[in-house]
Amino acid sequence: MTHVFDEATAVTALDTDAHTVRATTHPAYNNMVGPFGGITAATIVSALQKHPDALGDPLALTVNYVAPIAEGHWDLTLVPVRTNRTNQHWTFTIDQQEHTVATGTAVFGIRRDTWTDTEPAAPQAPDAETVEAVDFPDFIAWARNYEKRFIVGGMNDGALDDSTTTMWIRDLPERPLDFASLTSITDTFFPRVFLRKGAYAPAGTISLTTYFHASADELAAQGSRPVLATAKAARFAGGHFDQYGQIWGDDDVLLATTHQLVYFKDAPA
Repeated sequence: MTHVFDEATAVTALDTDAHTVRATTHPAYNNMVGPFGGITAATIVSALQKHPDALGDPLALTVNYVAPIAEGHWDLTLVPVRTNRTNQHWTFTIDQQEHTVATGTAVFGIRRDTWTDTEPAAPQAPDAETVEAVDFPDFIAWARNYEKRFIVGGMNDGALDDSTTTMWIRDLPERPLDFASLTSITDTFFPRVFLRKGAYAPAGTISLTTYFHASADELAAQGSRPVLATAKAARFAGGHFDQYGQIWGDDDVLLATTHQLVYFKDAPA
């Protein structure tokens, strides 16, 4: 039986060289407006990995969400810009109904055996099994595909002076972690303005960047066990805020870091 995540990220080639592929939005990953941005980013990573010219594994991805994606088909055009000995650069666009709705870049590469160190430390957290799982409101469909166990910064904590969320998270039903699902998880943090204001408000990601630090072997070793995800903002101003996040695996292995620019409007009084 196909996992719902794999159904949602499936693509079909529209040309013989696979430079343009077609995806279809999936109702299980709907957001408040359009599809969940994480599933769109995951579809891009999955399509790039399946491209016959892809070199190695994902190293970096940036998606700029130009306009909301409507329900239905959308086309992804992949352009290999340059391939070097150990890294490869791509640009891409998503078009729907004759309009460009997203643009971005990706870097793939071959990981070499080098000196390794991780400077930040993983957040302190109790074992995932000891933390109660929490559901999001029913109108946020995509969240039902994740098991979420909040340690700090949950959805119902009221207005807070700090925007940090730390949570255990994994796919639901359970699914072994890979680059595509890791990509989606980097976008599972709800907007930081909700936490600061203690209320829902119109908000959406403008640009999402993910850096993949984990190797394919490290992701395979993680399996379907929960990962520890933490994120916070630095500044809210002029209708925008940033967000920086980290995704940690077993044994305090840093799997990915992520940055976002998010727009928001003040909640109605």
